[in-house]
Amino acid sequence: MLLIARSIILAVLLFLLFVFSIVFCLLRPMHRNNVHVIASIFGSVAPILGIKVIKRVHPVSATSEPCIYLANHQNNFDLFTHTSVVPKATVSLGKKSLAWMPLFGQIYWLSGNILIDRKNRHSAFDTMAKTVERMKNKGLSVWIFPEGTRSRGRGLLPFKVGAFHTAIAAQAPIVPVLASCQSHINLNRWNNGVVIVEMMEPIPTAGLDKNDVKALNTKVHQLMSARLVELNKEAEALTLKART
Repeated sequence: MLLIARSIILAVLLFLLFVFSIVFCLLRPMHRNNVHVIASIFGSVAPILGIKVIKRVHPVSATSEPCIYLANHQNNFDLFTHTSVVPKATVSLGKKSLAWMPLFGQIYWLSGNILIDRKNRHSAFDTMAKTVERMKNKGLSVWIFPEGTRSRGRGLLPFKVGAFHTAIAAQAPIVPVLASCQSHINLNRWNNGVVIVEMMEPIPTAGLDKNDVKALNTKVHQLMSARLVELNKEAEALTLKART
């Protein structure tokens, strides 16, 4: 019964949010803060799903300079957890096929996000080059899921190198963003416990060049993997405490 009730409520809320978001973006298409506003609204849905999101932002991460946010990608619940910490003047990088999704795709494009065709190498490089220009000329930060696919609770998958090439080309710091494991979330459970979303300390790329991409990739992956293990343990303990 809870699953049915929650699914109906979620469907109605998402429809209303999609309608609002489309109207909002039509009034100010491609605005630099569209993604932040819409993400904040989606982030507010988490309690309805029985999820308590604990947000942690490293003081140095709250910077006004453009940066690359690297976030782990687990499942569809990212839409309600990661979104709670998306800063202003930030757009995300998503696959081109998203544009064809009814409602969501139109919102994604109108809000100013960047669409990339990963299957076309030349087009992908061109998109990343234009992304660097937007960062430099418009002061935008870019949110990227470097795994390229959902991990579905399998830890942190290997990172693709595109985000690191972009960060180095823009000489912009990398800010890792982690959400603790979400594989336990069940819409038929009243209390889905705690998910910790943490924005870590920025990692500078100043002075690096394309020869440093591999080493930077390895370094960031190791840092995020180790921290994710810690966050998972903490979130699990908090969830158990909340249910007792």
